[in-house]
Amino acid sequence: MKRRDFLTTSSAFALAGLLAPRLRDGLKFITTSPNPPFGLQLYTLSELMTNDPKGTLQKIATIGYKELEGAASEKGYYYGYKPKEFAALVKDLGMHWRSQHVMGAPFDMARIQKMAKPQTAEDSARLQRIMERMKSMAPMPTLRDDHQRLVDEAAEGGLSYLVCASIPVSTMDEIKTAADVFSKAGEACKKAGLQFAYHNHTTEFDLVEGHRPFDYILTNTDKDLVKMELDLAWATKANQDPVELFKLHPGRFPLWHVKDIDKTTKNPTEVGSGIVDFRRIFDNKGESGMKYFFIEQDQPPQPLQNVTNSFNNLKKMLA
Repeated sequence: MKRRDFLTTSSAFALAGLLAPRLRDGLKFITTSPNPPFGLQLYTLSELMTNDPKGTLQKIATIGYKELEGAASEKGYYYGYKPKEFAALVKDLGMHWRSQHVMGAPFDMARIQKMAKPQTAEDSARLQRIMERMKSMAPMPTLRDDHQRLVDEAAEGGLSYLVCASIPVSTMDEIKTAADVFSKAGEACKKAGLQFAYHNHTTEFDLVEGHRPFDYILTNTDKDLVKMELDLAWATKANQDPVELFKLHPGRFPLWHVKDIDKTTKNPTEVGSGIVDFRRIFDNKGESGMKYFFIEQDQPPQPLQNVTNSFNNLKKMLA
């Protein structure tokens, strides 16, 4: 090689070496998919969705929310509408109804009170509000007893996901039953063009006869039929790192509940005012397989102000 060619080639390699980290970072920026539009779990709005669903949804659309997930209310799962009617209402307001929470088994009020174990006066007051709301709800179909009906209704509403909001997992028999219920629901959802998912609380990470319900359910169900909607706050409260859960089960978390936990009380709080590291978690959304996320808080005293603050705080954190 001539000296001039050698110098030219050497300079090119040196320049490439200097630029490589920047090019790699730039490529990472280019190939990282943008976050989906902000979503809201309507449970956060509690009585507002029961008393004035249309007016409340109009206010939600004005804030900037685009994706919605429904939940049980005093008027049933669909706020007094039929699934197709509710879907049309949401669409007319420029939003999408993507997912619906349904119960895995009928409510057992005494058991819920026993398992809650309130630690503070605030815990007790919050539990009382939840119990009063549940008492006012009419009996509703559950996945254990009516999974096909719930799947058919979700398909009628044009949903993408049907999610189990909660199911008992405090004994091994209950855990095994949950896995069986989820497998059947997952099969039915697949046939209807839907995806089934399970929403966690903290109890899924408690040891039961040497097993964690979270691990048992994910290990003993088909990864394509049964996905997870990871509640970031409850996972954090249970001393779980969401990013490590993503690595443990990559691609199995298409839905998230974006909820925060207060550092002192360990109760749900507005997004951005607690201890959940949302920026780091969103940076790892690709590993999780996240498609949609829904901001949520359980029983906030001022729901509309809460969902406004949470929207704005998260927007700043992800900017």
